[in-house]
Amino acid sequence: MHVVDLLLKLLSFKSLTPDDAGSLEFIEKYLDSYEATYVNKEGVKNLFLTKKFGTGTHLCFAGHVDVVPAGEGWDTNPFVPVIKENHIYARGTQDMKSGVAAFVQVCKEVKNFDGRISLLLTSDEEGDATYGTVIMLEHLKSINLLPEYCVVAEPTCEDIFGDAIKIGRRGSINGYLTLQGKQGHAAYPEKSINPVHQIASILEKIAGIDLDKGDDDFAASKLVITDIRAGMEVTNVTPSALKLMFNVRNSTKTTQKEVTSHIEKCFTGLDYTLELTQGSYPFVTNRNSKIVKSLSASIQKTTGLEAKLSTAGGTSDARFMGAFGVDVVEFGVINDSIHAANEHTSIQEVEGLYTVFKDLLETF
Repeated sequence: MHVVDLLLKLLSFKSLTPDDAGSLEFIEKYLDSYEATYVNKEGVKNLFLTKKFGTGTHLCFAGHVDVVPAGEGWDTNPFVPVIKENHIYARGTQDMKSGVAAFVQVCKEVKNFDGRISLLLTSDEEGDATYGTVIMLEHLKSINLLPEYCVVAEPTCEDIFGDAIKIGRRGSINGYLTLQGKQGHAAYPEKSINPVHQIASILEKIAGIDLDKGDDDFAASKLVITDIRAGMEVTNVTPSALKLMFNVRNSTKTTQKEVTSHIEKCFTGLDYTLELTQGSYPFVTNRNSKIVKSLSASIQKTTGLEAKLSTAGGTSDARFMGAFGVDVVEFGVINDSIHAANEHTSIQEVEGLYTVFKDLLETF
């Protein structure tokens, strides 16, 4: 089967997170020479396929078969892939069934490798990811089968196929702040405590502020306000409280402690409460790691481009790999239509991704 034909097949599974819609069983049968293990929990399916070729390195390809809902505005059925002008249209083309198809096809065809090859696939990356990749990694750790290196085939390229590899990801800190006031009549502001007025002079100290200076791997950790609300939507009553929400995509230089300290400094003397949650933690793979250098070389050989090493963007399952001490990188097709209507990728990119992964296995 050609890699494009395999992708068309995978796109036809309506695998809305966390339902794999039978796609994992299909992949298991397609790679029938690999040993299969399922670790399923709470309706989430996780499949690990592995094959030992030699006594050397354990290299894993990882990804997810689940997709987000299609939404409105499609020109075609999002779960019936259509090829138009050498582009494939369907939900999941970029995020990330193109990546899955590329590495599955390469693993199907590989004959020799100095070590062990594995594939880790989940049906819950687009959802909460509570019972997804991390559950399988815990199992692999318990049986001493964690990979040394991993490639997650998320869509990473920005403008041209081959222009970016992700070697890490920022963390995500969510903040929930409530500033207490005293409700009153707008005609008598001196008798009330207006939290909107209180926060007015503080906003410039928190909105868009960099909490660190970043470094060679990470951009600065920026505090981004995402929601402010207060009052009863009337003009003659001042609010009793104001609620503010914010997010910090943090580097390894900023933790919840630094966020809390900055808020304390800005809100000194005011009646407020702050709650912080950590959606994910930052991680980075050493630029001199074998997987970074090898993948970079395969991309350059295939595309002629020197891929930049990036940590930008949101979260991915690579964060779990990093937490388990696995050297992990991400590489896939251009990501300009992920989660959008008429999501699509080009046949050239899919074939290019297949070629990059094929060269990686041949030279690793």
